[in-house]
Amino acid sequence: MIQASDVAKKELSPTGKLRVGLNMSNFLLTAKDAQGAPIGLAADLGRELGRRLQLEVELIAYPNPGALADDANKGKWDVGFLGAEPQRANEIDFTAAYVEIEATYLLPPGSSLQSIAEVDAKGIRIAVPEKSAYELYLTRSLTQATLIKEKGADNAFKKFVDEKLDALAGLRPRLVTDQDSLPGSKILSGNFTAVQQAAGTPKGRPAGAQYLKAYIEDVKASGFVAATIEKNKVRGLTVAAAA
Repeated sequence: MIQASDVAKKELSPTGKLRVGLNMSNFLLTAKDAQGAPIGLAADLGRELGRRLQLEVELIAYPNPGALADDANKGKWDVGFLGAEPQRANEIDFTAAYVEIEATYLLPPGSSLQSIAEVDAKGIRIAVPEKSAYELYLTRSLTQATLIKEKGADNAFKKFVDEKLDALAGLRPRLVTDQDSLPGSKILSGNFTAVQQAAGTPKGRPAGAQYLKAYIEDVKASGFVAATIEKNKVRGLTVAAAA
């Protein structure tokens, strides 16, 4: 187990405890127990980090990754678990990914679209949860299709159905659930991106960022991430390769 320097520990706990920001909109990584407290893979990784640093851990729940990222420069959290997107890297020093999640499209019944590439065409309207890592990716990469951004996956699915949009962008495990709610719909094979779920610390904490990167590599290599995925009974996650 890697050891943190005094400087790294201080940078990761300026208030004397480790404040861990969690994106509660990603049901693969986070959930709540009967009392409403955060649980799941990301929470477990945060607690393990605190255990190794011998620090009290405070789990801070955010409704979506955008809200978590927006607080990076406000001194409200020390380590965050969210998608590593270039736009967010201006304020956050990210580790390499600890897991990857495929993002693809759900199509309505009767759709003539057959491939990921065909979705990016004039006149195609795509529902997507705003400020998700894959929304940021699509905003950068789509050249012809129109994105219809909604708050949260539930609202995006409702918009997709109610307004008869051409596609719903989402993480494959979530789209499987949505497909069950819309008979005749289909999920496209392949993916338009694989969301890289990483840990990060606000900019300006170089020793803390270096330790966090080493920690993520250690929990991947040791099997801790894989065991925690199994413990939480999560399907649809792949442990990311070593950096």
